[in-house]
Amino acid sequence: MTTTRSGAKVEPSSKNENGEGVGAKHQLDTKVSPASKRTKGDDGKKQQTIEDTIPSPTEAYGDGKNPPPTHEDKKKENGENGVDGVDAHEQTNQNGSAEKEGAREGVVPSNILEKGIIYFFIRGRVGIDKPSSVDDIRRSYMVLRPLAKDAKLGEGTIDDAGNTRLIAIPKKVFPLSGRDRWIAFVEKSNTSFKTLKDEFISASDYTTKTAGVRHTPAATPVAEGVYVITSTGRESHLVYMITLPEDLGEVQKEIGLKEKGSFIISTRNPQYEAPKGTALPQGPDYSKEVQDEFRALRWLPTQPKHLDFPNTQFLLVGESSGIEKATEPQKGQEEGQEKPVEELEKLEDEDTHRMEGLQGDDSATIFADLHARAKDYPKLQTTF
Repeated sequence: MTTTRSGAKVEPSSKNENGEGVGAKHQLDTKVSPASKRTKGDDGKKQQTIEDTIPSPTEAYGDGKNPPPTHEDKKKENGENGVDGVDAHEQTNQNGSAEKEGAREGVVPSNILEKGIIYFFIRGRVGIDKPSSVDDIRRSYMVLRPLAKDAKLGEGTIDDAGNTRLIAIPKKVFPLSGRDRWIAFVEKSNTSFKTLKDEFISASDYTTKTAGVRHTPAATPVAEGVYVITSTGRESHLVYMITLPEDLGEVQKEIGLKEKGSFIISTRNPQYEAPKGTALPQGPDYSKEVQDEFRALRWLPTQPKHLDFPNTQFLLVGESSGIEKATEPQKGQEEGQEKPVEELEKLEDEDTHRMEGLQGDDSATIFADLHARAKDYPKLQTTF
């Protein structure tokens, strides 16, 4: 049975152009979410960490002193489930892409470095199509689809702009607090949805000399939402708000996802030796301009351009206090610009309305957005 989130009512912090409350679902609070459970490894021992070899952001680059109806109910009311065999993949945008560039010109704060759509996936270990615990997960993933900074989201699906990134989380779960620090890396960048389907989401079989045919299961969606990458001076943050599922389930909580959450993100200088146990066969092929920005630093606050290079490694540090610090306004913000959290809330509200307008259940809408047929892939998983 899916565990639901708090139904406490809150007042919206911003309004849309019609005067309606925006982002009430994701109002900031000062409560710290309880820590998600962490499972033990196959041998019964606690999962090995690399905290002893990874510096905190302060050590790396200074101390920094500088009940309404649910989504599914609305779909049923609109007659959108099981519409005469119409597949969500066959939906077309009468008004073009849902990404409407220029609609937010001049109001997005400068410390939002990037914004976009985020998808979370898990993949089971070899031979396990549907994980029944965190131990059955081989790896977790984030898929980032950047949007134009001045864009808003309208109706329909987003276009395949060929700018999607696939981020691998080898630790299986996401960091929850500052004590949780581990490495993620860019597996693919500037990727099309077709490549993502063929080389990431789809299942595959391969043959080994010792074990014969081995089965790599398809990637399973566990959430969809919106994100921003922000700068707070000496730190960068990846902040997200989840749209689907509307109520976080067991799977989402076990892997460390929250209704709204953020991570401090710091890019590793590839000219230094990687922390023990995290080295990749090949490093990122940075341009001279990007490499020179590191100077002699081992870590640098992550910039979106770092994530456009495959094999970029970056540190994820959990933020247990929520998203308030990561979205606080910065000095020098121009008059007329939104606060970062207001911009994020507006984007999430637009995404909620957009996804409600797509045909099918949560799985169908997620795969429709990725230009795929939901029936060819695992359904969104909320329970083990």
